[in-house]
Amino acid sequence: MGDNAIKILIVDDKKENLLSLQVILADRGYQFVEATSGKDALRILLKNQDFAIILMDVQMPLMDGFETAEMIRQSEKLKHVPIIFLTANMNTNEYIFKGYQSGAVDYMIKPLSPEILQAKVMVFTELFRKNQELRKKEEETHALNEMILKANKELASQYAAIEKHADELKKKNMELDAFTYISSHDLQEPLRKIQTFANLIMSNEYANLTDDGKTKFDRILYACNRMRELINSLLTFSRATLVDRRYETVDLNTIIKDVKEALHENLNEKGATITTDFHDTAKIIPFQFVQLMENLIHNAIKFARTETPLEITIKSRLVYGFDLQIENLATDVNYCHISFGDNGIGFEPQHSEKIFGVFQKLHGRDVYEGTGIGLAIVKKIVENHNGHINAVGEPMQGATFNIYIPY
Repeated sequence: MGDNAIKILIVDDKKENLLSLQVILADRGYQFVEATSGKDALRILLKNQDFAIILMDVQMPLMDGFETAEMIRQSEKLKHVPIIFLTANMNTNEYIFKGYQSGAVDYMIKPLSPEILQAKVMVFTELFRKNQELRKKEEETHALNEMILKANKELASQYAAIEKHADELKKKNMELDAFTYISSHDLQEPLRKIQTFANLIMSNEYANLTDDGKTKFDRILYACNRMRELINSLLTFSRATLVDRRYETVDLNTIIKDVKEALHENLNEKGATITTDFHDTAKIIPFQFVQLMENLIHNAIKFARTETPLEITIKSRLVYGFDLQIENLATDVNYCHISFGDNGIGFEPQHSEKIFGVFQKLHGRDVYEGTGIGLAIVKKIVENHNGHINAVGEPMQGATFNIYIPY
């Protein structure tokens, strides 16, 4: 008999009655456990409580069925096991009432009807089976709930640690930006003195220098100018983080108009043309976006092809976050996609992330001037707008910068 067979305890002091019950209930997947007396039944029940039903004779020597049933009902673990009395004498109301009072759920009068006995046992065994399944489901549900609670606690702990780390990182970044700003600001004073004395030498002593002295002096002036450019770029980069974020709804055409006026000479020198196609307004920090466009146009001018007029195309359109599938952009937010393209020298695709790093340059200083901070400032400004920027390019095929900011 398998481990999952439903067990029935049959109690009778006569072996032939025990056998008779097993014959009637045979071939139904039941496992029978025999007890030949009330005490024998109690001994079995002390060791094993998972019986679906107890079939018990009433008239037994020493301890009859009523006494045995009363003893069984005193056990917390056994009091829910149904008992059916089997007797030839349960033919008076008083006798029947005593059977129910002692804990029986039903009774049958001998001689037994096999069909009725089979039907009654089937009802109780099926109820037992359903209760077992329900209990198993409850245990599985409880175990699953415990796992979920444990997982939620772990997630809450991890989230708290991440939040703490993020706050610490934000604080340190602010401290670092403040340090950069103060340091860069303080560096200007000694540099100003160097330039002042250099200008005096240029005005009064330059003509008296030897050719080698003039060469070295020119290198000093060049280094001072580069140092000033670097300090100014660092200050701009730190301000891009420290500034209060005050957004305004702005027509991007006005931003481009201001930038074109500021860079008029630079654009004319390259014979550059700027074409725009904006779908609508954008919610931006205006002065930062002027800085962003200036840096992108400076970058395009710097890396323009020598024999080809520079062409810059700036467009915008409304896009949905869900369609973008960009990791750090929300799927339930609409974005203004600004594309900035040029026909310059471009870059190798593997450098698409590197170009946004501070002091990252793809070319030597002797080939292209610059501090290597311009595009880092652009990225910082986009991040201030809770947006995303990426770049695509091919050598001698130009470059395109894609900017996404919440609309």
